[in-house]
Amino acid sequence: MNLPNTITIARIFMVPVVVWAITAGEPAIAFWLFLAAGVSDAVDGFIAKRFGLQSELGAYLDPLADKALLVSIYVTLAIAGAVPQWVAIAVVSRDIMIVSAVMLSWVLGKPVLIQPLVVSKLNTTAQIAFAAFMLASLGFGFAPGPLFQLGLVAVGGFTVLSGLAYLAEWARHMAA
Repeated sequence: MNLPNTITIARIFMVPVVVWAITAGEPAIAFWLFLAAGVSDAVDGFIAKRFGLQSELGAYLDPLADKALLVSIYVTLAIAGAVPQWVAIAVVSRDIMIVSAVMLSWVLGKPVLIQPLVVSKLNTTAQIAFAAFMLASLGFGFAPGPLFQLGLVAVGGFTVLSGLAYLAEWARHMAA
């Protein structure tokens, strides 16, 4: 255990609090916690790299924390009716597909190392930006306007493209 891993674990513990804040009608609290989680993600990464504290545990925990937070926010926002259910389904399904493909490759004796793709980084950026925008809109009482539709298109499009890109990479690996 080191400081970056402790920060990451704290971020994981923020997830149920963010879910509570959304469901309890406290979206401003959810927004500030989401912002704090984003800052903590940057801080733990900086500390790990700057002071040579990268670890195998951190390599697993960091993306787990990020995914737990994003998936939870999208599912909760969909249940609350703030975003269409298809968005949450797309976000969750993509992650389940990727994890399932990795597990299947290991079971079949052809482990695959998933490397972040450019489209995946764009997807994560779109998901984070739209989640923050929606939490801010709900928390501070402003109408999302046309940015809502733009965010839906960005998140939906990048989620599908990213899922297909990972599926193609996995299929190439399995065929090799």
